[in-house]
Amino acid sequence: MRLHRLDLTAFGPFGGTLSVDFDELSAAGLFLLHGPTGAGKTSVLDAVCYALYGAVPGARQNGQGLTLRSDHAAPGTRTEVTLDLTVAGRRLEITRQPPWERAKKRGHGTTVDKAQSWLREYDAAARAWKDLSRSHQEIGEEITQLLGGMSREQFCQVVLLPQGDFARFLRADAEARGRLLGRLFDTQRFTDVEKRLADRRRAAEARVKEGDTALLADAHRMQQVAGDTMELPEPAPGEPGLAEAVLTAAAVARSTAREQLAVADCGRLAAESAHAAAQRHLDDTRELARLQRRFADAQERAARLQERAGAHREQRARMERARKAEAVAPVLALRASADSEHRAAAEAEARARAQLPERFTDAGAAGLAAAARRAAEELGGLESARRAELRLAGLAAERADLDRQERADEEVLTEAESWLAGWEETRAALLARVDSAQQAATRAEQLAERREPAQARLTAAALRDRLAGDLDAAERRALASGERAVAARAHWLDLKEQRLDGIAAELAAGLVAGAPCAVCGATEHPAPARKDAGHVDRAAEEAALAAYRQTEDEHAADQRRLGAVREELAAATAEAGDAPTDQLRAEAAELEEHYARARADASALHPAQEELRRAEQEHRRRTAVQREAAVRLASRVGHRERLDRERAALQDEVTHARGALDSVAARAAQLERQAALLTDAADAARAAEESAERLKAADGHLDEAAFRAGFDTPRAAADALLDDAAHRELQRALDAWQTEEAAVRAVLAEADTASAAQCPPAGLTAAETAARAAAERLRQAASAQDAAARRCAELDRLSERATAAARGLAPLREEYDRVARLAGLTAGTSADNGRKMRLESYVLAARLEQVAAAASVRLHRMSSGRYTLVHSDDRTGRGRSGLGLHVVDAWTGRERDTATLSGGETFFASLALALGLADVVTDEAGGVRLDTLFIDEGFGSLDDQTLDEVLDVLDSLRERDRSVGIVSHVADLRRRIHAQLEVVKDRSGSVVRQRGHRPSGRRGSGEE
Repeated sequence: MRLHRLDLTAFGPFGGTLSVDFDELSAAGLFLLHGPTGAGKTSVLDAVCYALYGAVPGARQNGQGLTLRSDHAAPGTRTEVTLDLTVAGRRLEITRQPPWERAKKRGHGTTVDKAQSWLREYDAAARAWKDLSRSHQEIGEEITQLLGGMSREQFCQVVLLPQGDFARFLRADAEARGRLLGRLFDTQRFTDVEKRLADRRRAAEARVKEGDTALLADAHRMQQVAGDTMELPEPAPGEPGLAEAVLTAAAVARSTAREQLAVADCGRLAAESAHAAAQRHLDDTRELARLQRRFADAQERAARLQERAGAHREQRARMERARKAEAVAPVLALRASADSEHRAAAEAEARARAQLPERFTDAGAAGLAAAARRAAEELGGLESARRAELRLAGLAAERADLDRQERADEEVLTEAESWLAGWEETRAALLARVDSAQQAATRAEQLAERREPAQARLTAAALRDRLAGDLDAAERRALASGERAVAARAHWLDLKEQRLDGIAAELAAGLVAGAPCAVCGATEHPAPARKDAGHVDRAAEEAALAAYRQTEDEHAADQRRLGAVREELAAATAEAGDAPTDQLRAEAAELEEHYARARADASALHPAQEELRRAEQEHRRRTAVQREAAVRLASRVGHRERLDRERAALQDEVTHARGALDSVAARAAQLERQAALLTDAADAARAAEESAERLKAADGHLDEAAFRAGFDTPRAAADALLDDAAHRELQRALDAWQTEEAAVRAVLAEADTASAAQCPPAGLTAAETAARAAAERLRQAASAQDAAARRCAELDRLSERATAAARGLAPLREEYDRVARLAGLTAGTSADNGRKMRLESYVLAARLEQVAAAASVRLHRMSSGRYTLVHSDDRTGRGRSGLGLHVVDAWTGRERDTATLSGGETFFASLALALGLADVVTDEAGGVRLDTLFIDEGFGSLDDQTLDEVLDVLDSLRERDRSVGIVSHVADLRRRIHAQLEVVKDRSGSVVRQRGHRPSGRRGSGEE
């Protein structure tokens, strides 16, 4: 990778635009970058890193973006970095612009433009730059690929060599060296391998422990099933031998369980025999007890029948009297109905009279009916007053409605007047919107007329640019065809001259003996000319002539095409002018933007006109509403007066008609209620008189019927009469007596029952107790057998599952042992890893060994053969091993730690280490050639002799066509190194002065 040019604008301390020509600086091999502290020397290197990776190195990357912009830059100048370089044989140009906070083009405040990037490549054949990409991601991937995958950290470490970092590296412990080397050589994959193996070991261990835990859980369940006869294995989950111990204990438990099952089978058979005998004895005892209870019950029932014999005779006598009283029942029902009707009529009459005034208490039915007719006549005379009262209510509602309408019209009138008060201001605003939209429409029409010419100029400019390239190609083709035509003409003339030179031989070939010669006329031809080996005949001359004419035609055609291209180019140039295509494209785009904005503003014309039209309609409507409301208010005055006069006339009539009551309706309701009560009382009085006569007739019929039935009084007949429920109950009691008497005689006549009564009482309690004891013994024996069988089955099932689990756990345990060995080896904890070195440390140790070897070549020369860097695998303290770095002093022959070096020795040791690391990282990154290096500070600690040796080493880098830039304050270096880039700081921002290795070298753009 070689840097050619760096252009900066408003970057870091540089407020303006400047350019650094690295080709001029690199021509000397060594060049110096110097300037006062804070001038911006490191910012030049930051710009290189930012152009390549879009970020600045190290800790300076925090806060980048908007803060990369120079505080000295003009407000309208955007920060930009452009780097021209050659990498992997390709000439590239990278331009980056960080985010930019600028003032808004319209309105107040600021806005932030996004970061932008461009990547271009120089086409040597076309001698022009061509665009490759404008994507941040694509540019980053392309640059990283061209740099062999070198990350930003690696680039900053091998191209921008910070000596302070390597001085710390020399004095650092193994952990710090490991972190730096890990970033440079990307050993994350080896760390990932360690983590992956550790994760696999933990996962395999978890699976093994999970399997052992499940197996041990089965052992616990087998112990619960087997009881105290099984002992749990001693190994814990994860320990070897657990599976074998579980399977052995399970086998012992299964054998013990089968012996217990055989004992339980024998006990159940004996219990079943004893239970059958006890059950048979219980059944016989229960039958004897049942027969004895049956005979005793029959005797008790017979005694109870004898006790109730008198009551049975009374029930039969009562049944006989009830059958006689049934003949009197219809007359009794008729008399009861008459009595009920008379009582109901008397109660109705009493209720009706209770609602009448006291003056009607002694009035008969006729008097009550006459009073009811008088109340009805008075009610008819109130009809006119009732209509007047209804009209008064309507007048009140009409007057209330009239007042409500008047209030509504007043509100409408007030609202209309309020809206009309702001009409002129509203109308002026709407007219202003219409005028603004009309102006935008006019502006859009004017811009539309300019669009087509602008597009035509842009098209002509694009054609002009294309024809400019076509013109070069046409000129080359015309020049080439002209050269071919000249060559063909020369070839034809050469052949023609050769033919003329040999024409005598061609004529001699046509001579015939005795025939005259076509040239001299002689008939004798003593010495005719002969054709030589290179003789040109007529056919060859004509072929050359045809080729010449063909090239002439091709040249004429190319000339015509060239003329046509020139004419088209002239026409396109005349139409497009001299303006660049990008400028015309920008003008056309700006015109399109103005046109679109004008069209958008003009699109508001129709809505504004519609809103104005609606506002005018609303104005007319509000004016009409105001006028109509005023007319209605005036018309209601006469209507209100007519209503007041009519209400006064009707009020007098209603007052006379209602009397002392509140309304005529109340008086009418009173009369209606009084007429109804009198009518009801008259009807009730007549009904009471008629029911009394019917009751008297029923009493006579009842006395006669009771005498014929044999009863002394009607009351005796009524008492003897039974209702349906009592009759059925009495009949049921008589039937039950007869049934019970027959059943008792049948039981006492049974032979088995009488024979059982002669036997001693049955011992049922003792038999039941013996049977229950036998059943309990059988249940316990069966339960014991079932438990033993279940225990055997459960132990068999658990043993099979444990066996399957142990069989499936064997491969997992083998895998765990294998992965655990590998994980311990890579983590440095295994006994096989003697140095306790992790895999990442092992890889980094190999890289450090390469770096030390590469650095020793230069350190040996810088120190005049005294010092050599060596790598050490020794472990120091509790830190990691394999990352030790020692220096061998040839003067003493001793090996010591690099931390014991002096300041100057530390400088050239760290420089050698940096150069060696650059070589190793470059090889690691795919062998990308790095032709430009920068070394930052540290030269002030060297004496003159050591400084000469260090500069000789750096100068030797030119052997591989490398250039080295030294960033230093040392004044002596300005005399030793002629190619210089000086950074000068000022109140208005820093600038650069550039001086090449030649006295006539051109100066930088920042030169004063």
